[in-house]
Amino acid sequence: MFKTIEIDRNRLTIMGVQFSDLQTLESTANAIGSNMFEGFEPTQKGVEIIRDYVTGQISLSELIKFAKEKSYV
Repeated sequence: MFKTIEIDRNRLTIMGVQFSDLQTLESTANAIGSNMFEGFEPTQKGVEIIRDYVTGQISLSELIKFAKEKSYV
């Protein structure tokens, strides 16, 4: 079953998570959408983690650590 998520391009938010620019928002939305086809169910915390990875605020190893710990829930 496909679940929609709230994306507001005017306010630059995904599920209430703020983005600095439209390009970053769209990159993150594409990453989330691709993972949703594999069963990922995004949360606000998950969106924040993906945003931080896309913008270089966290490394790939940190992203993997968060995923293993299920920190996105």
